[in-house]
Amino acid sequence: MSNTTVATGVSAQSGVFSNRWVQLFIGIVCMSMIANMQYGWTLFVEPINQAHGWGRTAIQVAFTIFILTETWLVPVEGWIVDKVGPRIVVFGAGILCAIAWIINSKAETLTMLYIGAVIGGIGAGAVYGTCMGNAVKWFGDKRGLAAGLTAAGFGAGSALTLMPVVNMIKNDGYQAAFFNFGLLQGIVVCVGALLLIKPPSSVKEAVKSSTVIQTSRDFTLGETVRQPIFWLMYAMFVSVAAGGLLATAQLGSIAKDFGLDGVDVSMLGLTLPALTFALAIDRVLNGLTRPFFGWVSDKIGREPTMLFAFLLEGIGIIALLKFGHNPYAFVILTGLVFFAWGEIYSLFPSICTDTFGAKNAAANAGMLYTAKGTASLLVPIGAVIVTHWGWDPVFYIASGLNIFAGLAAWFWLRPMRIKFLAKQAEAA
Repeated sequence: MSNTTVATGVSAQSGVFSNRWVQLFIGIVCMSMIANMQYGWTLFVEPINQAHGWGRTAIQVAFTIFILTETWLVPVEGWIVDKVGPRIVVFGAGILCAIAWIINSKAETLTMLYIGAVIGGIGAGAVYGTCMGNAVKWFGDKRGLAAGLTAAGFGAGSALTLMPVVNMIKNDGYQAAFFNFGLLQGIVVCVGALLLIKPPSSVKEAVKSSTVIQTSRDFTLGETVRQPIFWLMYAMFVSVAAGGLLATAQLGSIAKDFGLDGVDVSMLGLTLPALTFALAIDRVLNGLTRPFFGWVSDKIGREPTMLFAFLLEGIGIIALLKFGHNPYAFVILTGLVFFAWGEIYSLFPSICTDTFGAKNAAANAGMLYTAKGTASLLVPIGAVIVTHWGWDPVFYIASGLNIFAGLAAWFWLRPMRIKFLAKQAEAA
């Protein structure tokens, strides 16, 4: 295959679905269908607690279980995708996603809620890992942008259904929302799966970035996890993901504890409850940040982009603690926090593939993605800290972790990666 053919996105496989931009769009649609499984969760916590009285902490265990199964199995799912292609994996995942929310709609015990979380996590993780792996393979020259657009589907996808979910919970109960949206989301994912295509190896070999340094060889998963630089990326991912996951899972509780439950805010020509307004803006900004910072990183490099974004996140978290009791500040600052957080889902898959190659990108980036699961372990710990000492220590810890990750990106990861890639180039 010639470079010209690759540049237009048309592979040796015929048909419109072999165009890489079409494949990217299909992946984005699939990602948007699983977005509510994470970002819509905060809407269900209080209604579940009111219906069953299980307590926030016990209910949030389900969220942690979901994140763990969503992330820690992605390397296995990615390995399968690298071998057989994306279609079978995503189709099965769509079925699991539908089953999970149907179980949630019927759950009368915490055990059933936890089972739904396990099944949903496996399904969502398979969709996420597959679509992200496909994106970074098809777009070696625009890897940050492609990963960002794919991740944007996951970050902003729930914004499309936010108000319908809120209204259905209010009018018909959270059980109806789980059942109806679970079924809808699962069906769309299954249809999208039938249209996904594994990129030919010639695409991955021919398309390279002219501005971002990339490896000259493809590392297997076993080789990747033996590299110290991988575990530095992992530690940074955990540090940044922790604060964002805490906000995602507990934003409803934060609003309630800040005295904003039921308080209306008038902005942009709309009047909505502060929490609903914040959730809507957060979803949009959390989606926009992924392609934006991914595109920026394609232009100036991954590490400088990380330095700026992670430091901005650390500042935003502290500002939310100090000024977030004001409903308008709450809406604006939660938007800033999500904007400065969501880019991890474009930057880390991109820098991982830049460093370890595209051939096994689904497995390698999937292994790095398990850092999100590790970070989720801090969510219930955060809930316990809040119960005993309030929100202050949680916000300070989250801010400090982000500042650490930003500084590490520039002063530690950057020189380490330059040396690592130079060694690979010399060997080649």
